Formats: sequence, C-alpha cells, structure tokens
Amino acid sequence: MGELLKSHRIYDGKVLGLRVDEVQLPSGEVTRREVVEHPGAVAIVAFKDHENIVMVKQLRHTVDGWLLEIPAGTLEEGEAPRRCAARELIEETGFKAGRMMRMFSCYVAPGYSNEIIHEFVATNLKYVGQHTESDEFVRTTTINIIEAANKVAKGSIRDAKTICGVLYVLRRFPEIKRWLRTEGKTPRLDATTSGHS
Repeated sequence: MGELLKSHRIYDGKVLGLRVDEVQLPSGEVTRREVVEHPGAVAIVAFKDHENIVMVKQLRHTVDGWLLEIPAGTLEEGEAPRRCAARELIEETGFKAGRMMRMFSCYVAPGYSNEIIHEFVATNLKYVGQHTESDEFVRTTTINIIEAANKVAKGSIRDAKTICGVLYVLRRFPEIKRWLRTEGKTPRLDATTSGHS
C-alpha cells in the first residue's frame, strides 16, 4: 500500500483535479506520485434492437480527431451511476432507456488516476431528443454488435471504454440476448455488484 506522508494540490478544474503525493513505499523508499482526481464516469452499450447498438462519433480535442464510442459521461456530485447513465444516454443520443442493467466497473488508468467507470447495457429505447452541451460535437450512428467487435479487432475503434463494453457484451451475449428478449429477471453479470446502483 504505502504510507501517505504529504499531499500538495496543483490544480482544481471543472472536471478533474491534480495533486502530488509524497508516499513511503513498503520498501521504505520515499517517492512522489502525481494523481489525477476524477469523479467517475459511466458508459452504456445501448441496444436499439436485439443486434444493433447506438454509438456516437465524437470530436476529441485530445487526440485531434473523431472517435467512434459508446455513449458515456461524467458523474455529477452525489449522483448514482445508474441515474447518470440514464441521463447521459439521453443527452448524447436522444434515446431514453426503458431497461438498464449494470455490467461492470473498472479503473481507467490506475497508474495516475483514480477515475472509475461504470458500464451498463440498455434496451427498450425511445427517442426523446438529444441534449448535447454547446462544446460537444456528437453524431449518432447505429451499428451491429458483431461489426463493432470487428472494428475493435481491426483497430478502428480505439476508445478503451468502448472496447471493454463491446467485448464484455459479446462475451456474455447469450445471457444478454435472453435479457433483451424478455421481461424476466435481470441476470447477474458481475459478482461484484454490491455498492453500485
């Protein structure tokens, strides 16, 4: 684990913060760790029907281009992941989900950030109107889940949360497909669901 000796805040922004920690490692060595603080995020694999998912082409300044992604967004203070996922799906794509199921949560880049992302599957979509921010450039598209996985394999999908979500859904597709087709009990896809909503 290591022992935190001191911490110095460098920056507090709209979405993230940056601090530098001085840490004593289990070996006794003292080192510095730069930590990007993030409130957490959600991402949604949203099925328009039993085979096709809604994706977004989003202009990303950080990579100087457009990326094909699943819908996603940042948690607001005190917001539950499931509520955030429902909100972000509407904002980015215009679709409201009738049903939503949690898949998993994962750390995005634990070497330097505490950001955790919660991924969901959504279905029973109803179009209610897109509400993107003024600084967001988002185009929606529909793509077959198998085609999305092929794009991952070919390297044309390079967004990590999208790769994780698409491949997880494909890995558990028989269970998820049954869930998509029925109104029955939601399958337990992740044994570590406690503590998340």
